[in-house]
Amino acid sequence: MLIHDDIFDWEGFGGKLRIGAGSCRLRIFDLQQHDKKGLAHLKPYIVIASDVPESRMSVKSCISHIATSVAKAFNIEPQRMLFVEYYSEVHYGQEDQNFIPERYDAVDFEWHGDKALHPKWRELKPPLIDTIKELMRKTM
Repeated sequence: MLIHDDIFDWEGFGGKLRIGAGSCRLRIFDLQQHDKKGLAHLKPYIVIASDVPESRMSVKSCISHIATSVAKAFNIEPQRMLFVEYYSEVHYGQEDQNFIPERYDAVDFEWHGDKALHPKWRELKPPLIDTIKELMRKTM
């Protein structure tokens, strides 16, 4: 079940200068509320972040800071959260003849206390990618 779908602003690390501050579209799904069969999920929270044009910073460049902020703002235990970067399909060229397909990348972190550090990106594989695509279809 979708529990959050909105623009999420994160504070930067530069105090008044707001260095590293930005925005992204953030979707949070709670699989515990979605699954009526009583199936236990190791990571019931799926957090999907995607770039928005009005942000000064990209999701990829601030991913650790975003994950740290999301866990704190939504009171999610980091070990119970699957963090995903989403990039929609892009068409380009004079007649949009070329395209880059949509992409979902899982991001794993080393958590030190309440801080997400050392992100590592990995490809999502079936059946997890299929589940995430189905959840996303409902929000588009």
